[in-house]
Amino acid sequence: MKKHRNITLLGSTGSIGCSTLEVLSHLKEYFSVSSLSTNRNIDLLEEQIRRYRPKVVAVLNEERSAELRRRVGTLTDVLSGENGLLEIAGRDDSDIVLNALVGFSGLRPTLRAIETGKDIAIANKETLVVAGDLVTRMAREKGVRLLPVDSEHSAILQCLQGEDYASVTRLIITASGGPFLNYATERLQSVTVADALNHPTWKMGPKITIDSATLMNKGLEVIEACRLFNLSPDKIQVLIHPQSIIHSLVEFGDGSIKAQLGMPDMRLPIQYALMFPDRPSAPFKKIDFKTIDSLTFREPDTTRFPCLPLAFEALRMGGTAPAVLNAANEVAVQLFLEERIPFTAIAEIAGRALDAHKPVDDCTLDQIIAHDRLTRNAILHNFHPSASLPYSNTVGQKAAL
Repeated sequence: MKKHRNITLLGSTGSIGCSTLEVLSHLKEYFSVSSLSTNRNIDLLEEQIRRYRPKVVAVLNEERSAELRRRVGTLTDVLSGENGLLEIAGRDDSDIVLNALVGFSGLRPTLRAIETGKDIAIANKETLVVAGDLVTRMAREKGVRLLPVDSEHSAILQCLQGEDYASVTRLIITASGGPFLNYATERLQSVTVADALNHPTWKMGPKITIDSATLMNKGLEVIEACRLFNLSPDKIQVLIHPQSIIHSLVEFGDGSIKAQLGMPDMRLPIQYALMFPDRPSAPFKKIDFKTIDSLTFREPDTTRFPCLPLAFEALRMGGTAPAVLNAANEVAVQLFLEERIPFTAIAEIAGRALDAHKPVDDCTLDQIIAHDRLTRNAILHNFHPSASLPYSNTVGQKAAL
């Protein structure tokens, strides 16, 4: 019988956070909610406070935190800003932290949780993309488990149970292909934000949904897999699998391949990470093979979707290169969501940033943060809200990157 544990959930109002709370609702005998956090969605956070009764919450936006404090009174402590986020990540009354924050903002809280000896269920892939060596080394030193929540890495972890990692010859990470799988190159130039957010199989937040549409999400997952499973990029392959039933495959030296199958439902890998290695029953929809006509695979088109090879290039460059790629992508995705650049410019901006970068090897946290900021500032300099310049006049200035 697994002992009862307290959980801190960072990013509780996002897609992964809400799915995690659904999972916790049927795992009450195993978990109590200790802390929650949001960026600014205090309406939903207030509902979560009243239902799950955490001891403390953190709101990154300081103005919104003051409003929430007035609403909930003495029901829970309300902390604010990045310091509040770091405080709940390291609190002594929590045993495990599930990091569902979006983007680079998840790095510092992950490190704080590791420093205080907590297991990490990691849904914030950017943490491992930008500082994978630093994070995994610290986790080993502290005896902390890094448990993947991404469905693809969860699948790999499941396939590796009972196996010798040294016998692995290849990881095959699957991708749905996103909403533009069959679009011609010229059609991609005019797709809208609404088009890009209309994912065919997964329900996710806007940033990761856009990343899925560009295949950058799969590229980031390749980097994450290298860090989590200590494998070189030449042992990792990406295949398009539109049905999203097979989440990853692992090939071994004898030619055998193990695959993990499941419905496209994030609650499955969330529960596996929280309960690892146990598998209690769950009220989730299960596969009915009678309803599946086929399971198909194809090579990704890296010409139409250049973000995927950019991730492999960042891995080859090493050092601070993945952090720069991630920063450029985060800014470019936000610019697209604000309808300030076309969809195809996301890959262009990320590629120019990577081309202009000279990576720093064996980098420290401060160096990673510095290169992240430099990259963001250089790109945003060309997209100042008051400029209102056309895309063609702003993105083509490689010198600014």
